[in-house]
Amino acid sequence: MPIQHCIVHEIDKETSEQPASLRAATAELVSSPLLEDLLSGFHDAYHAKTKAWGHFVEPDTSEPASATPFAQELTDYLEARSDFVAFSQALANRLLPLVDAHLSTSGHLLCIDYRQGETHYLGVALLHQRSGFGIDKGMQVVPASQLNLARMSLGLRLNLTQWRDGAASRHYLSWIHDRGGRKLSEDLATVLGAAEGIDATGETRTLLKAFSDYVEREDLPEEQSREKTEALIDYANEQASRGEPITLEELSELLDEQQPKAFYDHIRNADYGLSPEIPPDKRTLRQFRRFTGRAGGVSISFDSHLLGSTIEYDESQDRLIIKQLPKQLKEQLKQRKE
Repeated sequence: MPIQHCIVHEIDKETSEQPASLRAATAELVSSPLLEDLLSGFHDAYHAKTKAWGHFVEPDTSEPASATPFAQELTDYLEARSDFVAFSQALANRLLPLVDAHLSTSGHLLCIDYRQGETHYLGVALLHQRSGFGIDKGMQVVPASQLNLARMSLGLRLNLTQWRDGAASRHYLSWIHDRGGRKLSEDLATVLGAAEGIDATGETRTLLKAFSDYVEREDLPEEQSREKTEALIDYANEQASRGEPITLEELSELLDEQQPKAFYDHIRNADYGLSPEIPPDKRTLRQFRRFTGRAGGVSISFDSHLLGSTIEYDESQDRLIIKQLPKQLKEQLKQRKE
């Protein structure tokens, strides 16, 4: 991931009662292997977080735009009307009130312009330090500090290539949206002039529902069902770790090389309302699993999220209790009884 520009500003907040202050850097950091390692660490930590996905909007509208104050400052930088130092300093001043309102500790604001493959990105994160221990050359234990990337609560990443190309995408911008920091996330979106363009959690859930329906419709053998489930989860997790969306056509090709359009056509024909590209939600993916079993003329397959609600497992009696039977199955049972 080649680094184009990078700078770190210090935001100091000694106590929760005192206002935060900015000690702005006046020069960029020189690219180095250590800085590239930090970028890699930021990348991994950021994509492990729950995020909101959206786009820039005009004030008081929901239409995509590029003229919000932050977006305009970014445009000035990209078109060389200002340099990276000035752009990052202005951004740091914009974020200062958020630290005052929502955070109680100091941190260092990392602003980094980099490329991943052919795609151009801007990454921003407030990084905090934690105390630890080290060993000096005299083999003595000494205090040592390091950046605690896992604690990151304020961060964003912008796909500059997608935004500047003027594509119809409504999720080229993402920002941290942890459960415990929803108000911080909302205020950050306001500062950026952004609005959520896609519900990553809801879309991921719908995708998994569409996949479950597809597996049941195709009546796949247990082994094939398991293989396709693993292929879906592996692909989705890989895209999540790279910060890239799930592409429905690409996923369909992975699920069935002989019929690469089968799953894609199933989604379109059933009208699930899914976007062509879906930012994967890692928490939802972790919770997904299909239970399958076949023996003695009985075949059972269901999603793990149904266990404990519509499906109950009584281990002591070795039995499953299934509620809300599928309509088609109920009709077959009624016909057999008659």
